Amino acid sequence: MLFFRQDGKVAQLGCGFVQVHFKVAEERKGSLLMNSLRHLAVLSTLCHLISGYSEKAHDLMSRYPLIDGHNDLALRLRMLHNNQLSQIDLHNVSDVATDINRLHAGHVQALMFAAYVLCGAQDMDAVRLTLEQIDVVRRMCTEYQDFELVTSSQELKNSEKRHKIACLISIEGGHSIDSSLPALRMFYHLGVRSMALTHTCNTPWAESSSKHHNVYRRRNNSLTHFGKSVVEEMNRLGMIVDLSHSSWDTAWAVLNHSKSPVIFSHSSSHFVCSHSRNVPDWLLHELKKNRGLIMVNLHNTFISCNDEATIYDVAEHFDHIKRVIGAESIGIGGDFDGAVRFPQGLKDVSKYPSLIQELLQRNWTETELADVLRRNFLRVFEEVERVRDQLSSKKPSEVQALIEEVQNPCRLVLTPPNPKGLLSDHSYSSRAQHGPPSLLILAIALLFYSIFIIK
Repeated sequence: MLFFRQDGKVAQLGCGFVQVHFKVAEERKGSLLMNSLRHLAVLSTLCHLISGYSEKAHDLMSRYPLIDGHNDLALRLRMLHNNQLSQIDLHNVSDVATDINRLHAGHVQALMFAAYVLCGAQDMDAVRLTLEQIDVVRRMCTEYQDFELVTSSQELKNSEKRHKIACLISIEGGHSIDSSLPALRMFYHLGVRSMALTHTCNTPWAESSSKHHNVYRRRNNSLTHFGKSVVEEMNRLGMIVDLSHSSWDTAWAVLNHSKSPVIFSHSSSHFVCSHSRNVPDWLLHELKKNRGLIMVNLHNTFISCNDEATIYDVAEHFDHIKRVIGAESIGIGGDFDGAVRFPQGLKDVSKYPSLIQELLQRNWTETELADVLRRNFLRVFEEVERVRDQLSSKKPSEVQALIEEVQNPCRLVLTPPNPKGLLSDHSYSSRAQHGPPSLLILAIALLFYSIFIIK
């Protein structure tokens, strides 16, 4: 299929159409018809060239299948099916952009499945909800033979040899750990290998690129002391730090603090589309120094800064980032089933070969595309594990978030009882900052009660 970009719109012309009309034109005479014949001949040649690019894209992806840096199928399973896997067949799922059949068609060999919960759960039940999302990812990746749950770069490579679709688990938003390093460590033990420091809300220790939620606002402190401790503990564990959704200041602070390379799991170029979720060139240069990775997001709003976009627009992001920091710093993080609007020709995970076809037509080499498809991510993952091994003698961090920073009335500080068998004042200090102590309310109620009885 040929694509012609005119006045910002895309028209399509099928190869069959060209060939049929070419034969009709051959049977006619006249200068006008001969001119049409020449045009159609050119179009027919182009059509065959593009068909060749399509075959080349599929061949390349069969040898270097994609590692997709961000997929939100787990979110859709919760929203549409309440995580009831027994009610659906993941080979063919309606109303989503991801299922097993389409993953095979798109040559997708691995995905980072996001365990995401809404920012409204922050300071409430975010930890429980995150556990439930990890559970559904683990279930689908162990109950279906096509999938395989992996937790290391070696397991990821081995799964490709076994022709399995590898499942990596990521947490999308630092609010999921409730400002607790022990919670972070427990998530790691459950198989989580990446975490985005924020989503669309600030945490008590890191700043979001979004201003949608008016929580934990502060100035000149985009990564607090505790936030740096989170990054350090992720480095020690071997968990990939994800800066998608983080503010530029937070991203800069992390890039200058992390010992391991980091990723933007689903972000695009701010130069091409000036959205705050995208990454500016100056920050791309910092990412290059860090040996990290930006995995291009395909959501229309981040691609064209509009409701509509095309494969041409997506390729512009790849071309620009390559010019700035090179193909060795680029990956793909589609954001399918998280975002709702995707470019024409890229509506679901089966369409990835169309993107690779477009990049081949733009003279990207096979080596560059093999890096983009999988080798860059594998390099980053391996380097994160190498730093982990170097830090193996380091003990788990015992740094705690300050109560005054967390501002969470649901947070209880447990202390031993005093000699009289009563909880110490410190045991409910976090609640006392946000309202009258319960004992004071009880005393006032008893006082009024006694007054009425006397009367």
